[in-house]
Amino acid sequence: MKIKTKLRLGIGLLFLMILLLSAVGVRNISALKNDTRNILTDNYNTLEYANKMIAALDAMQQKNNGFPDFEKNLELQKKNVTEPGEGQATGQISIRSAQLKANPQDVNLHLLMRKDISRIMELNMAAIQRKSDVAKNTAETANKWIVITSTLCFLLGMTLLINLPGNIANPVKELTNSIREIAAKNYSQRVYYRGKNEFGELANSFNTMAEKLEEYNSSNLSRILVEKMRIETLINNMHEPVIGLDENKIVLFINNEALKISGLRPDEIIGKSAQDAALNNDLLRSLVNDLTQTEKVENLQPSPLKIYADNKESYFEKEIVSISITPTGEREKRLIGHVIILKNITPFKELDFAKTNFIATVSHELKTPISSIKMSLLLLENQNTGHVNAEQQQLIESIKEDSDRLLKITGELLNMSQVETGNIQLNIQQARPEQILEYAQEAVRVQAEQKQIAIVVDMEENLPDVKADTEKTAWVLINFLTNAIRYSQPEGQIHIAIKQHENAIQFSVKDDGKGIDSRYRAKIFNRYFQVPGSAKSGTGLGLAISKEFIEAQGGHIGVNSEIGMGSTFFFELAKS
Repeated sequence: MKIKTKLRLGIGLLFLMILLLSAVGVRNISALKNDTRNILTDNYNTLEYANKMIAALDAMQQKNNGFPDFEKNLELQKKNVTEPGEGQATGQISIRSAQLKANPQDVNLHLLMRKDISRIMELNMAAIQRKSDVAKNTAETANKWIVITSTLCFLLGMTLLINLPGNIANPVKELTNSIREIAAKNYSQRVYYRGKNEFGELANSFNTMAEKLEEYNSSNLSRILVEKMRIETLINNMHEPVIGLDENKIVLFINNEALKISGLRPDEIIGKSAQDAALNNDLLRSLVNDLTQTEKVENLQPSPLKIYADNKESYFEKEIVSISITPTGEREKRLIGHVIILKNITPFKELDFAKTNFIATVSHELKTPISSIKMSLLLLENQNTGHVNAEQQQLIESIKEDSDRLLKITGELLNMSQVETGNIQLNIQQARPEQILEYAQEAVRVQAEQKQIAIVVDMEENLPDVKADTEKTAWVLINFLTNAIRYSQPEGQIHIAIKQHENAIQFSVKDDGKGIDSRYRAKIFNRYFQVPGSAKSGTGLGLAISKEFIEAQGGHIGVNSEIGMGSTFFFELAKS
């Protein structure tokens, strides 16, 4: 049966029960009303008339004029004769009333009339009692029918109350639970409802949908499993260590190369927290710490890792890839994990070491012939050696400039080789900022004069000493000044500022050149980097060596520059 039909039948039955109960109540109340009205109309009025007639007789015995009242009530009684024997008694009273009218003082007539009136009252009192019994029976019958009808309505109402909500709510509840199971990806869930109503149709449609979803999920699941095995095979056959973690840093996978260099077994790390596994593994601890720093600091450039693997020292470069997705129906991306990739750069490191050793050897070997050339130039310039004409003097000056340039390049290469091999020799002690400034100014004085560039110094008074290697710190300041002279216009100005900055002493050099584009500021201290479009007059190592020298002393180096506003290079060293 359809749900709509059930609702109509249930509501219609309730409506019929209400009508039935109302009809029974109205019928029995009407019957009781009729019985009560008969008593009031027929008998109670007769008793009232009889009492008034007795009162009139009493008045006549007291010689008062009560006969008109007597006749009036007698006439009313004649019209209200309802009980058997009441008419005969009323007729006797009427006859005696005529006799009494002729002889008002006849005591016997008074007695007889009182007796007849009493007879009428007795008949009506008996009728009242009889009719009261009838009304009582009518009331009892009414109560009985009302109780029976009410009980029937109650039973039918309770039947509807118990069955009808269940017939509607239970299928809805079962369907709701099944929908929750489907939402939880339990696509094998089915609704077993055999009814032929709307819920049966809904259950059939739901089961069809669940079957389609299960089929779709099964087909995709098998495809996903194949792709998962393919990806796992690719990852395990990679020659670079790879570790995958979810957003809570639980290790999802780790390939064979990563297991080899970490010395771990799969059951010791897969499915476990990376922080917990890192407690007993230095390599994993370093990777997890780098992962935390990468989350806090953007564009972090981690330094290469040196790991003892394959019975030799190997070098790896870390790359941490954060994986984010945009969930369906949402707009914001959500982090779902990280992949740590260690690129084996050992062959490149070995080539780099070979290059560094070659540069160091060649640079060292070049210094001797360059020194010999400079000594020969000094001899040529000596007047005791012989007279030199103008053309020869110009050649000598050209050779001197080239020799100075070669000597500077070989010096930078030697310094760079020290930096790359970690053999920087520092002699850190208390140094006066004035001494460092004086040493640097003297070194670039000739270059500045040649371009007619003024060097303006702004140094605070009573500056404390700094903890520094005077020679290498002065070398950095000289490099700043040399670059400033090179990129400044003739007859320009270079500003040197030395002041206290927080807990350090800051040295800065500002030029009035064309400035550095924001695209290149982050690379300006990289090795061999030169700003595109600038004059290629050096090796591109000066600023990189300066950075290494300052940071090796625990200091900080940087640059502020805007196109058309010049550049300000600075470094800071701790106060002693």
